[in-house]
Amino acid sequence: MSSSIQIFVLSDTHDHLPPNIEALASGFDEIWHLGDVCAPTILDTLEQIGPPVSIVRGNCDSNFEWPVTLELVRNNIRFQLVHIPPSRTPANVDVVLHGHTHVPRHERTEGVLFLNPGCVTRPNRGAAASVAHLELDPEGNISWHTVRLR
Repeated sequence: MSSSIQIFVLSDTHDHLPPNIEALASGFDEIWHLGDVCAPTILDTLEQIGPPVSIVRGNCDSNFEWPVTLELVRNNIRFQLVHIPPSRTPANVDVVLHGHTHVPRHERTEGVLFLNPGCVTRPNRGAAASVAHLELDPEGNISWHTVRLR
């Protein structure tokens, strides 16, 4: 039987992590970074926190070993991780997690849930700097909370 999965989600770090990143990401099962990491040392820091890190390449990233899109399944929920949100709702996906806009998002479009944790460094449209917590319970329920950084 599967159990709840706790995922720490961030995007658009642009060479900077919050000074309390270890405390923010502590206790999670996974870390998902949705692109625009920029400095490779950011990924090194995230990997040292402990949980496995999944990453996608953003438009400001130069590491071409990172995928542009990553398909993951957790607790029977199909996720697509991507930096730039798709122009059309993808098929065979339950949840799209994206960055790029620097604005948090939590909305359902054509049956697909679109989530954006916001931006760590340069939020847009009056949004605060933020990251997010994603919880997946064994029954397939999703809990999503953005966490304001300052």
